[in-house]
Amino acid sequence: MRRSLIALALAATVGGSLPALADDADQDTTPPTVGTKDSEGKGRKQAAKLDAIVVNAVPLGQSADQIVAPVAVLAGSALDDAKGVSLGETVSSIPGVQSTALGTAVGRPVIRGLDGPRVAVLENGLSSQDVSNVSQDHAVTLEPFLADQIEVLKGPATLLYGSGAIGGVVNVVDGRVPEKAPDNGFAGRAELRHDSVSDGQTGLLRLDAGDDRFAIHVDGMHRDNEDYDIPGGTLANSAVKTTSGSVGASLLGSWGYLGLSVSRFMDLYGSPAEPGDAAEGEDPVHIKMAQTNYTMKGGLVKPFEGIDKIEFSLGHGNYQHVEYEGDVPGTTFSTRSNQGRLVVSHEPLAGWEGAFGVQTQHRQFAAVGEETFVPATVTRGVGVFLTEQREFGPVKLELGARHDVQSVDPDNGPKRDFNPNSFSSGIAWRFAEQWHVSLNLDHAERAPSEEELFANGPHEASNTFEIGSDLQKEKSNQAELGLHFHGDVVEGKVAVYYNKYKNFIYLADTGEVEDDLPVRVWSQNDATFRGAEAEATFHLAKGTSGNWDLRVFGDTVRATLSDGGGNVPRIPAGRLGATLSWTADSLRANVGAVRYMKQDKIAAFETDTAGYTLVNAHLAWTFVNDERSQWEAFVDGNNLTNQTARPATSLFKDVAPMPGRNISVGVRAYF
Repeated sequence: MRRSLIALALAATVGGSLPALADDADQDTTPPTVGTKDSEGKGRKQAAKLDAIVVNAVPLGQSADQIVAPVAVLAGSALDDAKGVSLGETVSSIPGVQSTALGTAVGRPVIRGLDGPRVAVLENGLSSQDVSNVSQDHAVTLEPFLADQIEVLKGPATLLYGSGAIGGVVNVVDGRVPEKAPDNGFAGRAELRHDSVSDGQTGLLRLDAGDDRFAIHVDGMHRDNEDYDIPGGTLANSAVKTTSGSVGASLLGSWGYLGLSVSRFMDLYGSPAEPGDAAEGEDPVHIKMAQTNYTMKGGLVKPFEGIDKIEFSLGHGNYQHVEYEGDVPGTTFSTRSNQGRLVVSHEPLAGWEGAFGVQTQHRQFAAVGEETFVPATVTRGVGVFLTEQREFGPVKLELGARHDVQSVDPDNGPKRDFNPNSFSSGIAWRFAEQWHVSLNLDHAERAPSEEELFANGPHEASNTFEIGSDLQKEKSNQAELGLHFHGDVVEGKVAVYYNKYKNFIYLADTGEVEDDLPVRVWSQNDATFRGAEAEATFHLAKGTSGNWDLRVFGDTVRATLSDGGGNVPRIPAGRLGATLSWTADSLRANVGAVRYMKQDKIAAFETDTAGYTLVNAHLAWTFVNDERSQWEAFVDGNNLTNQTARPATSLFKDVAPMPGRNISVGVRAYF
C-alpha cells in the first residue's frame, strides 16, 4: 500500500507539483476531430471538455466539474477508443474503476474495490434489471457500443439511487427516449469493425429525426465473436453473439417532453469456466439470454411557481436466461420488474438549489432447474430523497438524505424487512483561480440482496456451490479528500478516501468441496477500505503540426476485514498508466501502457495474481468531413505485447485470462 501510494504521488507530480482530483476525471483531454458529432448527433466545430458535459445521473443539469462528489464521464473519441464487449471493460480506463471478467462477454464494473449489488448499473437513470449482480458469470444487458456517454459516480450514491448504489453508479446514456430533436432535423451514426483476436464482427446503426414537436429514435447492433486467442492458444468456450436494438419516440414542446421506447437485448455466450471435456463426456456450458424493456420518460419545464422542472421515468422489464450444458437446458433465471422514479427540481430558495424525489421498485426473481440455488423471491422497495446545494462565495456546499423501505420475500421462507438510511455532505473550496479542494463525508446503508440471503446450492456456470446467510443491514461511513488543479498547460487531480464498513457482506471461500464444486458462503464482518487515485494531463505542444498531450494516472485500494479476518476477497490490483496522444486536422493517434501490479494481498484460498502490462494504441483518419457527414477509418491495438492478463477481481482468473493481442479495424460515420 505504501509503495503504491508513493507511485501515485509520482504519477500526479511528474514535471512539477500538479495535484488534482481523480473524481471528476477528464477522460478526453484530446479534442475530437473538427466536425465530429455530439450525443444528439449535432455537428460541432470544437468539442467541449468532458468536464463540461452535463451529467444525467445527477439532478440540476450540472457538469462533472460543478459536482463536489466524485464523478467521471466517458464520451466522444475517448468513449470510441475505450469501447469493449462488456460494460466493465469499457469503463476500466477511469481511475478507481476496473472490471470483473468471465472471458469478454461478462464484465461488471468494480468501483474502488466494490462490485456486484453494491454498484448500480443504470440505463438513462433506470436499473438494468438483469441478474448480473447475482453471479460473476451473468452478463450486463447494456451495450456500450450504443452509448452516447457513460457516467460513473464513485463512492456512495445511495442518496440518489438506493441501497444498491452503496459503492457507486454506472449510468449508460443512449437517448432511446428522445428528449429533443437533432438541430438539423436528422442525425445518425454507424460503425463496422473486425477484431482479429476472435475473428469477430461488430456493426451498429443509430438514427434520430424530428422537429420541435416530435422526435423518433432507432438503433441496432450485432456482434459475432468466436473463441478468442490467448498467449499460447485459444480460450475454449469464450465465443459471444449479441444483438441489441430499440425504437423510441417523444412528443416535444416548450412545456417539455413525453416519450416511450421499446428495447430488446439478446446474448449467447459460453462459460470459459466450464468448457467441457469431450473425452470425459462433459458438455460445455453456455448461456442464452433475452430481455425486453419498456420505458416511459417525461419532463415538465416550470410547471408550477417555485418548481423549475419535474422529471419522471417508468420502466417495465422482462428478463430470462437459460444455462445449457451442451443442448440440455439447465437452470432458467428470470425477472419481471417494474420501477419508477420522480425527481422534482425547485427554483432557488434562500440561495439553495436542489431536488427531491421518490423511487419505487417491484422485482420478481426466479431460478428454476437443476441448479435452483436461489429461491424465487419478490423484492419491493420505496425510497424518498432530498439533495440541496449552495454557494458561499468560493465555497460550495452539497447536502443530501434518503430513506428507503425494502422487503425481500422468498418462496417457502420468512420475509425480511430493511430500512436503509443515507446521508451525504460535500464541500468544495476554490481557494485560487486554478485550484480547489474538496471534502466528502457519506453515511450509506444497504439491504442484502436475494442471493446473499437465500443462496443454497450448486451453480455450474460459475463453478461454485453458494450458501447464503441470515445477514444484517450493511453500513458504510466514508471520507474522501481531494485536490484539483485546472491550468492551461496542466490539469490534474488526486484523491484519497477511507471507508469503514459495519457488517460488510462478502463471498468467502471455505476450502470445502460439494458436488465437485468449491463451496463459498456469504459472510459478514466489519471491514476497512482505503485507497487513492491520481490523474494528470500535460498539454505538451500545440501548433500547425498537431497537438500533443500526455495523460498519466494511477489507483490503489486496500481492503481488510476486522478481528483478524484477513483480506477482503477479489480486490483490484494497483495500477499505473500513461498515454501519449496526438491530434491534427484529419488524424488522431495515441499509444499508452497500463501496469497492473501483483496482487498478493488476498483472502483465504485465493491465489496470487501476477503483475502484467497492457500496451494499447489507436489511430483514426477522418477521410470525409463536410456539412453533411463525417467518415472515420480506425485501427485499434489492444494488448499489443500479448501479455497473459488475469484480473484480480475475477472469480475465474485462473481458468479464463483476458484476450491476447488484438487488432481492430473498421470505419465509423456521423451524419
